[in-house]
Amino acid sequence: MFGVVFPNRSFPMDISTFAQIDTTHWILDMNTFVVTITCAGEAYDSIREVCIFLINNFTLPPDKALAVYIQSPGSPFLFCGAVTLTRPSAVLSLPWPEPGGQLQLTADATPISAKIGVSVEDLATLPSLDVAAEQKIERLALKVGENLFNFMQSFCGVDGSKLVVPMDILDRWFKKFQERAKRDPEYLKGFAL
Repeated sequence: MFGVVFPNRSFPMDISTFAQIDTTHWILDMNTFVVTITCAGEAYDSIREVCIFLINNFTLPPDKALAVYIQSPGSPFLFCGAVTLTRPSAVLSLPWPEPGGQLQLTADATPISAKIGVSVEDLATLPSLDVAAEQKIERLALKVGENLFNFMQSFCGVDGSKLVVPMDILDRWFKKFQERAKRDPEYLKGFAL
């Protein structure tokens, strides 16, 4: 059905590595993963990416997706992204949330661990398939906007409660922005996170 790889940390693993909860839900206990598959003693939150892929001949209906979620101990599941028939693989960022609440224990007094969950879901009900890429674009837009604001602020005057800027301020900013990007290829990399 599906497989996963943790880049630079594991060989491809198929669905058998996950505990099947029901016909559409699987869980990977990160305590088991970091102890038995990667370097022992490594913290689950040091694993920052997962590649999930559909295995050949798997037929996922076109209106369904395999959604990937993460959960730190004591916190709710957080959506990370998904794969579909038209997008059969993806490398997803794992932005582990801070553990929530008090330390929880199972019946045999072992701590509840972090988990990666995979579930078959309706494609229409999911947010963006790649949350991390969407967040990177948002951060890039904010940084460019900040650059524009700072540039405009250096030319503005005050008229009562309004800031007044020259009419050609956007053209001047954009020209300066382009020239700096041409002179220094590293300049634009500073805007990406």
